[in-house]
Amino acid sequence: MNILCIGAHSDDIEIGAGGTILALLAQPRPVRVHWIVFSASPQRAQEARASAAEFLTGADAALIEVEDMRDGFFPAEFLRVKERFEVLKQASRPDLILTHTRDDHHQDHRCLAELTWNTFRKHLILGYEIPKYDPDLGNPNLFMPLSSEVAERKVAALMRHFKTQHARGWFTPETFHALMRLRGLQAAAQSGMAEAFHGPKLWLC
Repeated sequence: MNILCIGAHSDDIEIGAGGTILALLAQPRPVRVHWIVFSASPQRAQEARASAAEFLTGADAALIEVEDMRDGFFPAEFLRVKERFEVLKQASRPDLILTHTRDDHHQDHRCLAELTWNTFRKHLILGYEIPKYDPDLGNPNLFMPLSSEVAERKVAALMRHFKTQHARGWFTPETFHALMRLRGLQAAAQSGMAEAFHGPKLWLC
């Protein structure tokens, strides 16, 4: 299974889909992951690489890339971001793409979501959610139940690796547990924990 993980900032993939990635890598089939973060300062880039390496432990193969696009200015740097996606299209043949949702109010997140859908037209794309001040969580239509152990591993790794974010009022274990608990309720997950995704186009095989 080939997975392409796309995040605007250094903690986005882990917040939105970290538990799902841990759960998929715990299964017996081989998984190869291409993990790309588009914006990170030098300090945050170090955090991103260390965190990705932990989340991808057990992957059959892992490629971690961290770019230096200007945080908050992706629409203004559209040509550069678009060119990076063209390279991704040639280098990746993913079975699953995990990225931001098109309804995300953050301009960087939304830009990547739109380019993902424009670039990969015959792929399974799931949009993960990022809790923040904007009222954009919406109603996801696909859920990944998580064991209590995986949920705890996700939160612990987030708090351990992203120390630059600890001053932010929302970057707390309670925030991450709360969202997984709410989605676990909606998914009727046995553990009470889940991550949720927006899948605008799904196939039954």
